[in-house]
This record gives sequence, C-alpha cells and structure tokens, in this order.
Amino acid sequence: MKSDNVKVGVQQAPHRSLLNALGFTEEEMHKPMVGIVSSYNEIVPGHMNIDKIVNAVKLGVAEAGGVPVVFPAIAVCDSIAMGHVGMKYSLVTRDLIADSTECMATAHQFDALVMVPNCDKNVPGLLMAAARINVPTVFVSGGPMLAGRVKGCKRSLSSIFEAVGAHAAGNIDDAELLEFEEKVCPTCGSCSGMYTANSMNCLTEALGMGLKGNGTIPAVYSERLRLAKHAGMAVMELLKKNIRPRDSMTKDAILNALTVDMALGCSTNSMLHLPAIAHEIGFDFDIAFANGISEKTPNLCHLAPAGPTYMEDLNEAGGVYAVMKELADIGLLNTDCMTVTGKTVGENIKNSVNKDPEVIRTVDNPYSKTGGLAVLKGNLAPDGSVVKRSAVVPEMMVHEGPARVFECEEDAIEAIKGGKIKAGDVVVIRYEGPKGGPGMREMLNPTSAIAGMGLGSTVALITDGRFSGASRGASIGHVSPEAAVGGPIALVQEGDIISIDIPNYSLNLKVSDEELAKRRESWQPKEPAITTGYLARYREMVTSGNRGAILEIPGGNKTAEVK
Repeated sequence: MKSDNVKVGVQQAPHRSLLNALGFTEEEMHKPMVGIVSSYNEIVPGHMNIDKIVNAVKLGVAEAGGVPVVFPAIAVCDSIAMGHVGMKYSLVTRDLIADSTECMATAHQFDALVMVPNCDKNVPGLLMAAARINVPTVFVSGGPMLAGRVKGCKRSLSSIFEAVGAHAAGNIDDAELLEFEEKVCPTCGSCSGMYTANSMNCLTEALGMGLKGNGTIPAVYSERLRLAKHAGMAVMELLKKNIRPRDSMTKDAILNALTVDMALGCSTNSMLHLPAIAHEIGFDFDIAFANGISEKTPNLCHLAPAGPTYMEDLNEAGGVYAVMKELADIGLLNTDCMTVTGKTVGENIKNSVNKDPEVIRTVDNPYSKTGGLAVLKGNLAPDGSVVKRSAVVPEMMVHEGPARVFECEEDAIEAIKGGKIKAGDVVVIRYEGPKGGPGMREMLNPTSAIAGMGLGSTVALITDGRFSGASRGASIGHVSPEAAVGGPIALVQEGDIISIDIPNYSLNLKVSDEELAKRRESWQPKEPAITTGYLARYREMVTSGNRGAILEIPGGNKTAEVK
C-alpha cells in the first residue's frame, strides 16, 4: 500500500505517533488509507449539504475495509461572485484546487481518493488533480438543486438574473422581482439548469469517473446519500483492481465527454475545462475538435437556460446514461473505455432506457442534427471562440451589426441598462480574458440584461471573457488571442461591422487587413486592474481561452503519456 510509506517500519515510528494522535487504532494502521476531498463550506449553496455526502462516503469506505480521512478543498460560488471584482477570483481557483489537492494527497500518501465537489471550478480542478495523483479515485458530487416555481412555472437562477433586466426595462415591478428572488433557488445544490456545475458533474459520468446518477440525482434526495455510500465502496474495489484515473480518463474518454457535452447542450465553460483536464494526461486538446464532433452529434436536450426542462427532469428521464445509450446506439461513443464501476462504458449503459423522449430527444428526433457548442474562427478570433449554439435563437445564427465597444463588463452593463444598446448591435467586451481580467470573468449580468430587456433575439455579445452556463443568446466568448496580448479584439473600434455566421463557424471583423495593421501599430497594452497577490502570478502564467486557460511554467508543464 502507498500509505505504508507513513505507517510501516522503524523509521515510520514518528509518523505512527502522529496517526495515534489522530485516534488511529492498531487495526486501522493495517488498512488502506482513503482520502476524502470535501469541498463543504457555508457560502456556496451547492456545497452546504456536502458534509452529509462526506459522512455517507466515510461509511461506505469503512464498510468496505478502508480508513476514511477527510481533508478540504476550496470553492467559489460563481453567482455570488458575479458582476464585481470577486468574479476575477473564480476560474483561478481551478488551479488552486488542483494544486492543493495534489499537495495534500501526495504529502500524506493516501492509497485512494474520493472527490466530493459540486460547483463550477471544483469539479474540473479535482479531475485535474485526480489525473496528476493517479491513485484509485471516484467522484460523487453534492447534486443539483431542485427547480423553483414562480406563478406555476419552473424557474432557475438564470430567471432571476433576467428578471433584473426586465425590471430595469420596466417590464416587471418590485413585487414581481421579489417573488423571483425568493423562489428561484428553493433548495441546496448546484443551480438547477444545465449550467457549468451540472455540466461538469454530468461529464464525470461520461469520463468514467463518477457512478450512474452522479450528475443528475438532486441534492436533497436520499438517493444521493446511497450513491455516496456506494462511491466509498467502489473506490475500495478500484484499489483492489488497481484501476486508476488515467485508466479511465484517456483521450477516447475525453472525446466521449465532448460528444456527450454536445448532446446535453452543456455550458461553454466545458470548453475551458476539458482542454485543461486533457492537458493533465498529455493530450493536446484543440478546441476545434468540437466542430467535427458537433457535425455528427445530435443535440438531444434543451435544459434551462436553453429550454423549459431542468436537472430533476433529466434525472427522471434516465440521466446521463440514457443520453449516452442514445449516442452509443448510432456509434458515436467509444464503449470500450474503462470506468470507476470496474466495467466499460458499454457494460454500464447497455440496459439504460430513455424514459421521457420530451426531455431526452431520440437520435431520430433531435432538437438539431448538430451539437450544442460551436467554435467560431475568423479574423476577429484567429485561434477560436466558443458559443452555446443550442441556446441561440434561429434569427441570430447569422448576424451582422455595428460594434459597441467596452473595456470592461461594468461599462457594458451600464450601457445596456441605460437603454444605449439597440437592436442589431454587437456588444464587444474586452480585456476580460485570462490575462486581461486577470481571471476571465463570466458575463452573466450583461447577457441576462440583454435578454431581460427584450433584446435577446436582436443583439449579440462578444468577449475574450467567458459566459455562465446560465447565459443564453448569441453570446460568443473565449475570443482568442485575447485583447491583453494584442489579439484582434483589441483593435475593434466603435461602429465597425462584425459578421457572425454560426452554421459556418465564422466570426469576422469587416475591416481590411491594411486598416487592422495600421491600428496595431498604435495599439498599447492596457495595464491590468490587479497587479499583486495570486492574480498577478496567475496572469504571468496563464494561457488564452482556446487552450483552456491552463498555466504554463518555464520549460513547459510535464504530463503523463496520453493513452
């Protein structure tokens, strides 16, 4: 056992004395030591129940003959951090989570791990850590929130953000806004639509790192406690069989995840996180892979904000496995990939049933024949940009309009709510990329304001920042290269015509090469808003959005051989 490095031999007597101080018994000294990474805290609604999940995991581990040991991981609530300086500190936690978990697990020589994340950066951060540490590992999340209800209709977090825009436009009054505020988030859990947290939790199943239902069983269901106990038992079986994360998270598994992503209509943030996870196993993930997979993958789900269904509905319809079975039946998944069940993808999903074709469309009746995400390139985004096309109305799939240029999110929100943005405009928000922010803020406030003011079918938004999974409309993010490194988005001027063609994957500025060259000669980089602390170090190391905003060190990051 790996933990023998701290438990066995004369030289380890001091180590054992410290384990004695923890209350370890002689019997426990001879059992595998299983680290349980708990992202419990009292500020993130998606994490407030994780203490109960962790206790259930501990029972499962102990039942199966292991010694469970809990240690923490941080978590930021993106929505509480939204719209102010705090959002600069969200994406950057992904690397802090990965780094600190690697440190804790390696320093203490755990034999196996159970990761208990839930919200946006927790899940990818811990997946990155799992790939690095590479001891038997199972994921079990805190689970999604139940949908709220306003005036008899199901609602979610995006509803309240859009209600703020509707209030600014005078379309709803104070009392109606208050009703949304009080009812859209009725329980603990990750917010109830196909936002980033739920996207990534669903993709743990596609990657083979989570048990069936991990992405969809609601946080408040006792079924989730049973799932957590089984996760604790499962990790002990993985330890016996020596099945490790890099046996599951292979190149084929990541491409499976991208395919499932397209069918589910996941958040655009998955196009930051899948490349970062791939990087940890040595797979150079080009975001342009998305278009090839999208061309052959039908979009089967329209969960909020793209449609009127929610995570609880997906769960009742058969969950992620039912979606995967639809895809596997037409040959779109590699079913030989190993998973944390000790079985292959094909073995896991063979008996899965689509119980509600209105929630999970069948492959012969999809919402669209192409997947939920698209990567756009052109002279405005030579290295790519990302749009959740399953959440774009048909009339905005192709659009041309004048650029309305803003140097930060706050200025754009002021203009939108002030009635200064008109139908046909293309709002450009720059210097919000990984380096420029620094930290690559989400733009849920401006996209929600556009939708709430009734402009969602006539106004586009383009940024080198990113979008919440709760964003909808022609919202194009991750524009690369970003403005802070002199990308073409830095050269856009007020009134320039921008051409968007999502079906043909293009994003272009209708300005001549000669004019852009002239503008580049006079361009000066903008001073970053924050120059001290962690964000200053992050800014020096981070890459553009098209590479997953991974961190690079001098000489290049060392990763495992890709399978």
